[in-house]
Amino acid sequence: MTPTLVRQHPAHADPAPRVNAGARARDWSEIQERMLVPLYEAVYERLDVGPATRLLGLRCGSGLALLMAAARGAAVTGVDSSPERLALARERLQPDTPRGRSGGACGARPARARGAPHLVEGSPADAVDAESAAYTLVTAFEPIGCLAGDSEGLGELLAAALPGAGRGAAVVLAGWGPPERCATSSVLRVATKMADPLRSARRWRPARRDDLEEVAQRAGLRPDGSGRVACPFGYADLDSAVRGLLSTGLFDAAIAASDAKQVAKELTEALHPHRRPDGTVWMPNVFRYLIARVP
Repeated sequence: MTPTLVRQHPAHADPAPRVNAGARARDWSEIQERMLVPLYEAVYERLDVGPATRLLGLRCGSGLALLMAAARGAAVTGVDSSPERLALARERLQPDTPRGRSGGACGARPARARGAPHLVEGSPADAVDAESAAYTLVTAFEPIGCLAGDSEGLGELLAAALPGAGRGAAVVLAGWGPPERCATSSVLRVATKMADPLRSARRWRPARRDDLEEVAQRAGLRPDGSGRVACPFGYADLDSAVRGLLSTGLFDAAIAASDAKQVAKELTEALHPHRRPDGTVWMPNVFRYLIARVP
């Protein structure tokens, strides 16, 4: 099956942090994205993802989860707000596509031949084509539950994406586990300490028990199971840990209120308790996932 990627516009309007978008996307792809591989594997195994699966991945990042599903035979479509991450996903999933080509001119919707590559800039609604088979699986693997307003943003994505999902299709939502079971929570508090609470709509907050269920309920989905997965964050050294964590976007409000160097300094200090004698950084975490069904 040939993957399809769609660019998704951001759902929030916080001030743009002063960062190098290309370097951040590369750090995400090379350092941070792999931390959630146990989550991807657990979900795909539980749902028996394979050749019969037509998957729509929301906030697909640089495409690692899509690549894993495609390796199992699934037809995959990806949506993301970052053109830099999407470019890296394209390199992974469509290595033969010439650089700069996205499968159609901006604003135009090319014919959606089954199995043909299509790279369309737009919202999840642009991944919905009445002439194509309905999606059997929609995934939102970017964990919610630690940024104020992130559940609302996910709800907006689902509202745009679900018209393309078939009746009974599985929708997978992911979230951070309880703070006491996520060692990274203590590090994420740096984002709260440094962000301007009066200006930022995207400041860190502790995960709540029913974050995922509330999103599913508002989207009109029917819960059909859940699970927890251990996803430790492991890094070769402090520098890699800082770069990986900054690539998540969870510290953007802090960077906007201060500057990237100061946030990196504070983050380095917060990571010291998680540094092991060999210099590596290790933080055990537990993430939740909810499986819901389209009625």
